[in-house]
Amino acid sequence: MSDFRFDLISGGASGPRLGRVHTAHGAFDTPAFLPVGTQAAVKTVSPEEVRELGAQAVLANTYHLHLRPGQQLIKELGGLHRFMNWDGPILTDSGGFQVFSLSELRTLTAEGVTFRSHLDGSPRFLSPESAVGIQEDLGSDIMMVLDECLRYPATFEQAEASLELTLAWAVRCKEAWRGRNALFGIVQGGAYPELRLRSAEGLRAIDFPGYALGGFSVGEPPALMYELVGATAPHLPVEKPRYLMGVGTPIDLVEAVDRGIDFFDCVMPTRNARNGSLFTAAGAVNIRNAAHAADPGPVEPGCPCVACRGYSRAYLRHLALCRETFGLRLNTIHNLSYYQRLMAGMRGAIAAGRWEAFRDGFRAAQAAKSD
Repeated sequence: MSDFRFDLISGGASGPRLGRVHTAHGAFDTPAFLPVGTQAAVKTVSPEEVRELGAQAVLANTYHLHLRPGQQLIKELGGLHRFMNWDGPILTDSGGFQVFSLSELRTLTAEGVTFRSHLDGSPRFLSPESAVGIQEDLGSDIMMVLDECLRYPATFEQAEASLELTLAWAVRCKEAWRGRNALFGIVQGGAYPELRLRSAEGLRAIDFPGYALGGFSVGEPPALMYELVGATAPHLPVEKPRYLMGVGTPIDLVEAVDRGIDFFDCVMPTRNARNGSLFTAAGAVNIRNAAHAADPGPVEPGCPCVACRGYSRAYLRHLALCRETFGLRLNTIHNLSYYQRLMAGMRGAIAAGRWEAFRDGFRAAQAAKSD
């Protein structure tokens, strides 16, 4: 744990913050967006390309790596960093989201979760202790406690029971943790501010190196997410990093930074790229649309990524319609570039003392796109 620390450069309990997270494998500046490498790879692009696009840290998935190839093999081969050839910080989730997303394949008890593997149907048991142990074997720099992520909507009683289970699991994770990396607690509580506050206070009492807000992007309206994040973040320790899990769209990132969040992860830039949806400052572009069939221009004028420097919308549309892998790569490179440039823009605005102008301009642009 001596290698992990968070330097808060500016900001406080609420509002935008500027910081730097230090780990044994280097540091990353916040606000930050971590590309998702579920299977120890960011889909279609190399670690070198991910780094060149501006990402300083990535996320990998504990559940999937546990099933294939197994954490013991990864450990024997030198750990996750060497295995995937990424020398920067790596965050691993605990498998808790699979409790949510694979609900038809699992049985939940106070002891943990029994999954049926989506690969071969074999039973697997994930407890708070084993979730920590798997992540320690992987050798990630930041790992998460096992939690339960509820669907939206959930009743108050369901959210309260889930919260109490997650807090009990957080205690067990903390007891199992050997301190070789950073363990983050996860705030739950569904759509109920009082439960979110109770969760934050309970996790503070357990005391973690950092804190995550979970249970979002599960069907709730964006305005409700912003309200809950804004109500919860100020109750987390000022001097420790705050991570909003699985979020989100560009406007989600701006609104969450405005409410005191330090970093994010989401599959959206890579998943949308594979579906032909490309992010730009002027709004999303569906590259499959016939309007781009003869367009000689780039996806986004002024974008420095290789997709925009060398290839036209017409060509990218052609690749999409032909299902060419090269098109998926170019789309992904562009979307990751957009997200990293957005985060750099936010960091620059906070550092220069012009956050409000940046935020308001971004909001106005988003409103204009929806007209």
